Amino acid sequence: MIAGVDEAGRGPLAGPVVAAAVLLDVAAMPAGLADSKRLSAVQRDRLFDDIVRRAVCHAVGIASVEEIDRLNIFKATMLAMERAVAGLRLAPRGIVVDGKHTPRVACAAEAIVKGDSTVPSIMAASIIAKVTRDRIMDELAAEFPAYGFERHRGYPTPEHLAALGVHGPSAVHRRTFRPVRELLEAADAR
Repeated sequence: MIAGVDEAGRGPLAGPVVAAAVLLDVAAMPAGLADSKRLSAVQRDRLFDDIVRRAVCHAVGIASVEEIDRLNIFKATMLAMERAVAGLRLAPRGIVVDGKHTPRVACAAEAIVKGDSTVPSIMAASIIAKVTRDRIMDELAAEFPAYGFERHRGYPTPEHLAALGVHGPSAVHRRTFRPVRELLEAADAR
């Protein structure tokens, strides 16, 4: 009854940060689990479905762009993780989290650096969080087609930075992140 917890979307300039918590059954472990960053989109989608089918339970927590700008990305990430753990259908005895910090939860919590490469439940959480966030960014791409979110998921790629320069920030851009903030400051100075 130890849940793995991980997040996706700390570094992008747009969109929410998404966390997932996953309780796995050791006897029904999905084959091919790995850190979501080491898998192709096709592999992640396949594993997402397998994890959802086989997990004892799983939940997703989201912190919005407004919460990221108000709290900062670290606090918003912890909030998303807290929401994911609170959303589990079964209360875990403890959680293991990828990284150096743990969210405030009502059970034991341990941070494991590189846990998304070594702990199966964290790997599963990283896949659930990444696929969920990618799907959110696909929806935002349809709403804000000028930015190409379906290709770069909001990360500061040359394509994204060029679109920001032409179109300015959208409603889903993080205003406190430097490239967006500098664009807004330059616009205000004019």
